[in-house]
Amino acid sequence: MANQIVWCDIPVSELDRAVRFYSAVLGTEVKKQNLPGMTIAVLPHNDGEVGGCLFQSPEEKPSAQGVMIYLDANGRLDEAIAAVTANGGKILQPKHAIGPFGFRCVILDSEGNRVALHSD
Repeated sequence: MANQIVWCDIPVSELDRAVRFYSAVLGTEVKKQNLPGMTIAVLPHNDGEVGGCLFQSPEEKPSAQGVMIYLDANGRLDEAIAAVTANGGKILQPKHAIGPFGFRCVILDSEGNRVALHSD
């Protein structure tokens, strides 16, 4: 196993708004996909890579507490950060070095989830 983390579910309050936000911040299209009984939006990834989705559920709500995932913004971190506030998000911690692990910016997405944008 190459990665201990294989998938993440990001709860959202409004799927279309979250799709617009993540498409802008990630700089690539996040696509909606219909599954039996629900619609999700899959974050871009290739087969065999770590992936994730946005989903709307009455049981699970967005939160700024708990686990924080890091999203790949390698080589375009400044562009991703600029897209955050322009698309309804908020900067919690501006871009800063995380030692030998590169740089990150901690944000609240358009739905109220705390996530980090990361670049080497």
